[in-house]
Amino acid sequence: MAKKTGNLAAMKQRAAKAAAVVAAPAGQASTAPATPKKPFNPVQFFGEVRAEARKITWTSRKETWITSVMVFIMVLIAALFFFVVDWLLSGAVALLLKLANAG
Repeated sequence: MAKKTGNLAAMKQRAAKAAAVVAAPAGQASTAPATPKKPFNPVQFFGEVRAEARKITWTSRKETWITSVMVFIMVLIAALFFFVVDWLLSGAVALLLKLANAG
């Protein structure tokens, strides 16, 4: 699927603001002049929301199935591991208690 581009000027402006914030030393405000706050524009907002929603890529049914099976297998392996560790530790504690009571 081809990637659709958004508003390039707006993306560059956001990237420049983010770079200025990251580049500013800790404890100091950014050196960029404060831009006046623009009034809320619902049409522009929902247009940007729609543009971001178009960038979402969904996994296929096959990828979802494979990932789910892998997670299930990892859960089984982890459960088996913790069962064995718990069984060994409980046996060791029981042996120590048995030795403590015998003496």
